[in-house]
Amino acid sequence: MQNDSQWQRLIDLATILSQQNDFQEILRVVAKQAVSLLQAETALILMINPRTRDTVKTVLREGQPGDERKFKTVQNQISGWLMQNQQPLWSAEVKHDTRFNGVTFGDVPVKSVIGVPLRLEGALVGTLILLNKNHGGVFAEDEAAYLEKLAVIVTPYLRNVQKIAEYFNTPLPEAALLAKYEQTGLLGKSPKFIEMLQAIEAAARCDVRVLLEGQTGTGKELVARAIHQFSSRNHQPFIAIDCGAIPANLLESELFGHVKGAFTGAMKDRKGLLEAAHHGTLFMDEIANLPIEMQAKFMRVLQESEIRPLGSNQTRRIDVRFITASSQPLHKLIEQGKFREDLFYRLHVYPISLPSLRERQPDIPLLAEHFLHKFARQQQKPAESFSVAILEYMKHRLWEGNIRQLENLIERLVTLAPPEMKILDAAILPPDIKKDLQRTPISTEESSLDKALPNRVAEFETRLIRLALEANEWNQSQAARQLRVPVQTLHYKMNKLGIAKME
Repeated sequence: MQNDSQWQRLIDLATILSQQNDFQEILRVVAKQAVSLLQAETALILMINPRTRDTVKTVLREGQPGDERKFKTVQNQISGWLMQNQQPLWSAEVKHDTRFNGVTFGDVPVKSVIGVPLRLEGALVGTLILLNKNHGGVFAEDEAAYLEKLAVIVTPYLRNVQKIAEYFNTPLPEAALLAKYEQTGLLGKSPKFIEMLQAIEAAARCDVRVLLEGQTGTGKELVARAIHQFSSRNHQPFIAIDCGAIPANLLESELFGHVKGAFTGAMKDRKGLLEAAHHGTLFMDEIANLPIEMQAKFMRVLQESEIRPLGSNQTRRIDVRFITASSQPLHKLIEQGKFREDLFYRLHVYPISLPSLRERQPDIPLLAEHFLHKFARQQQKPAESFSVAILEYMKHRLWEGNIRQLENLIERLVTLAPPEMKILDAAILPPDIKKDLQRTPISTEESSLDKALPNRVAEFETRLIRLALEANEWNQSQAARQLRVPVQTLHYKMNKLGIAKME
């Protein structure tokens, strides 16, 4: 099962961990890489605080995050066995394993399991467990041995990172983190967004390859630029290329460059993007669109750190940090024979998942206001806010195109707004958006008829007022203008309904 690529990935993992100082980020990277290296469905990590005996737990289930409670029984039972026996575990069919007679795993779809105790200086500090091989397969016994080697590499960093975080280089507080990345155009405050920023902050400290995974329109290039800006290469070039936007027959010349006479029309030597990014960062968006024959050539670039321009018989050394991105799951493309597995593992050194706009619902008013001010300035219009109805619609829309779709809609609304309009309301909406707005309920609670009318009116007023206040960062004068009521009326309503900012 072991090959040179997998041993190289252990070295890459050690390189990443040596540059981290955030405990949760260490856990995320270890779990993510363990899942990828051994093609598992789920990684479970349990860490023991040696002083208090309390535990720190993290669960990573690729494609289905947030299942910690569902796997709690499995984790406790298998961790208990690992702690008691102090040795690796391999089980092809854990529910039929005599070592777990009498254990009820409930409805958790667990089949094959490998796990190892995490030991440091002879003391047990935690456990690392992988559940289920992808596609219904079974872990091989030698994969448990490989997981044990991975554990030997990562455990010292779990100890070191706690010491560093406690005594020296503590992570940025949340407010400072948000302010730092706001200058790069990354705006938000939701838990998913903050989690993404923490991963970006960690990636910026490492000079390793990064793979950005997420739906189209989630801001992958902004993230790539932010990583470059706060990295050690920030004074060197940042070059971006969309692998799907360049015809296949021109892509090799675009990346590698060419010499005069290499082909018809090559009138002079031309430097490729790989060479142009020397000492800097090359961002390759939609890497899944790289033709299969180009993938082999790109693989050689990653292995040898050298290029050969078209028509040349001489190679040139390059020093480039690669950040790649894909809106398509690369694992599925590997199964279809459209993407090289060895290339995937070369790129999947530091993966970062970008949340969809649906997962960042609390960020929508903030993003909407940012785009409104941006396009109002561009079009020299006085537009300064949205009506509550439009804001509520934007919060509940599905946004298949994510942030890009939201930005395009707001540009369209500003364009349609009359020159004197300050608060954009439903009157300016084009017919297709009006129909969509009518189909989007403000709240499912409003369809309920089991409450008295005064109670329902009070709840509705509370939601609208709170939404306006949140959209205006709790500036009551601006919120009153948006609601089109005197500020004294807003104060009265807030006192009557008990509306206050939650700290």
